[in-house]
Amino acid sequence: MDKNLLRLFFPAGLLDYFEVVSYTEREQELIFLLEEMNIPPDGFVSNELESKGFYEGGQITDFPLQGKKCLSQIRRRKWMVKADNRVITRDWNVVATGTKMTKKFATFLKELNR
Repeated sequence: MDKNLLRLFFPAGLLDYFEVVSYTEREQELIFLLEEMNIPPDGFVSNELESKGFYEGGQITDFPLQGKKCLSQIRRRKWMVKADNRVITRDWNVVATGTKMTKKFATFLKELNR
């Protein structure tokens, strides 16, 4: 898929660290599967870390596309720091607090209810 086109549909910066692995189109929804790329978090270099796969995926809801509910299933990567066996992850801040929606979509819905 064209990454520049996909950037129009996802929160800013998300596709710098995640890739769209697949998508499923159903009658009333679009489901995108995104996996975090093996890019070390800030402050680490790749030879200090060992990728340990992914956490169980989470799902966020974003603006509808073509009248269909838009869901992103996100698989976040985890790494082990070789020096001390600590497990670390990248800190993400794209989901609105207390929801499973992107911040922009949650703000939009909040404004509709005023």
